[in-house]
Amino acid sequence: MKIKNLVKLGSFGVSTILFHRKKPILGTIIITDKCNLHCKHCSVNNLTKVVHPYKKIKQEMVFLYNKGIRILFFCGGETFLWSDENKTLRDLVIEAKEMGFYIVNVVTNGTHKLDLPEADLILLSLDGDREHHNIIRGNTYDTIMRNIDEATSDNICLYMAINKINKGCIQHVCDVAKNKTLVRAVSFNFHTPYPDTVDLALSVDEKQHCCDKISELINMGYPIFNLKSAFPFIIHNNFPTPCYQCVVMENGKLSTCGRCIDVPGLCEKCGYFFAAEYTLLFSGKIKVAIDMLNTYLKYI
Repeated sequence: MKIKNLVKLGSFGVSTILFHRKKPILGTIIITDKCNLHCKHCSVNNLTKVVHPYKKIKQEMVFLYNKGIRILFFCGGETFLWSDENKTLRDLVIEAKEMGFYIVNVVTNGTHKLDLPEADLILLSLDGDREHHNIIRGNTYDTIMRNIDEATSDNICLYMAINKINKGCIQHVCDVAKNKTLVRAVSFNFHTPYPDTVDLALSVDEKQHCCDKISELINMGYPIFNLKSAFPFIIHNNFPTPCYQCVVMENGKLSTCGRCIDVPGLCEKCGYFFAAEYTLLFSGKIKVAIDMLNTYLKYI
């Protein structure tokens, strides 16, 4: 990340804390909910199977930029399935960078070729070792490993949602992140229990055990893109919700924090580490701010 952009983001953070502002800085655009997988823990794939048109996505990019968003994510569904008017995901990333977004990231299930060096990070879902990942996501583990090895840039960050099935696989995913030269880090979330996936949610004791393991691996020097200082709040879900500094845009609809905000009672069970980290940061937690600065400088 350019130093001048880091300074601007720091200025945003300070002003947000001092003046209790709710202005967003991080935005996500859902470019399609079409997906080639049907993962056990996912409640938002293939609901409409609509590939949103390029003109609409470009309008949403402009809208978010004008609102002050400077960190942009493209999400699905599966983002690499998106194309329209001879445009591909790469075109969206390049246009977002040219528009002035400081950081542009892409989320993918990793089953498509990873040729997107223009993205700051490719957040690639890996949900355990071969056995447990395949239970959750179908027979895709070996394809993902091959695509990682054949990727054209070292901008990959593994992305694991910890649930009842894969809670024992944290070490394995961290080992993959450490040993694959094109992988920068791994980022964890806990499963957020939509009504149809409640059985996958972790108990407080299970969350504590997982965070203890992640903390141990951070202390050992594993490349982990999470903030240890936020773990006590994440375990007990006692961080402020929703995160007003994050927004999601899908088909012209703007949601604060995420799509899950529309599900009654789900905010109180949020498993998104980044949402906790951002709300804690912007509520003035100094340890979280220092932790975030060190982590972002290391991996972005």
